[in-house]
Amino acid sequence: MPLLLVHLREEEKGADARLSEVLSYALDGYAYETAAEISAFEDYVNRWRRLEKTQNRKNPVQGRILFAVPLGTSGINLELYRLIRFLREHPDFLNGFVGGLLVDSENDLYSKSAAKDLVFAANCAGCAFVGRPLVEGTRTLSNYTIVSNNLGTDLMGAYRESAAGLVKEVLGTDCVRKKCPKVLVLHASSHKTSNTYAIWDRVKEQLPEMEIREIGLRNGTLSDCAGCPYKMCLHFGEQGSCFYGGVMVEDVYPAVREADAIVMLCPNYNDALSANLTAFINRLTSLFRTTRFYDKALFAVVVSGYSGSDIVAEQLIAALNMNKTFYLPGHFAMMETANNAGAAMQLPGIEERMNAFAERIRETLLYR
Repeated sequence: MPLLLVHLREEEKGADARLSEVLSYALDGYAYETAAEISAFEDYVNRWRRLEKTQNRKNPVQGRILFAVPLGTSGINLELYRLIRFLREHPDFLNGFVGGLLVDSENDLYSKSAAKDLVFAANCAGCAFVGRPLVEGTRTLSNYTIVSNNLGTDLMGAYRESAAGLVKEVLGTDCVRKKCPKVLVLHASSHKTSNTYAIWDRVKEQLPEMEIREIGLRNGTLSDCAGCPYKMCLHFGEQGSCFYGGVMVEDVYPAVREADAIVMLCPNYNDALSANLTAFINRLTSLFRTTRFYDKALFAVVVSGYSGSDIVAEQLIAALNMNKTFYLPGHFAMMETANNAGAAMQLPGIEERMNAFAERIRETLLYR
């Protein structure tokens, strides 16, 4: 079936004009269907699902989907929130799909937060996303200053070309499976008391075919990035290094290069990633100068003491999928709520959820 374009309507007059122009350029020459309403979106997915049942299960064909969201000046698109509601109510609706999104705003704010909300909702409904799945148009398009210079065009030209590149990526991305995938697990937790690690410890027991390496980023082992000048960062990055050295250069960079997937073990600290895991993401920039991660999958285990696991999961999406280009598999994060040490393993249904998470990792990475 052709690409599905989910082009949401916006009531504000003229809010969709620039986005429509960009879409026309990016989709030129491609076959696609457009869904402007949830009913049409649902109909397409149901037709694709019937077709999927006739496919070879060992080599499944992924559905392709492109979301296009005009935000206007307010940053609020009511159709977007209707779509998010629908996706939350249908948690497996987009299993087997891979997507990307364009968000256009007549404001310099809101585009990325709206994109995070949509990607998270669609991912919880089973949709995978390519690395760097977001192409956004802010009011001034100043976010394309560097891209336009690199391409030798103006800001609007850079916007169009970025959208065209995204369409190509969505249509061309296929999950690469291996017989013995390498998985890198990053954490900053105590093995004895961490609910997050306890969940992972049980999950990894079900992944005997994989080569798993765990690196602990405990206090005192990792310095955060202090923001070197671009040329200095690039200089060290070209050598596979970083000005600050340490465990990132000696252990983490080589492990990331070799990995087919990374698993982030993320307890919720004040509705945010822990300082050490944030430092890992910041320090990854030096390696990112010379290495892209489109072919590496991102998984996570997130445990909150009270609430807010979705906030942490969205931070991972923004930092590692939207920014650092990691591939985001459907249902990428296992999210639980547990406070006291050992409480996670006593949660109702936890065994079934751990089994399902392990199976998602296997389906994504393992050639069978």
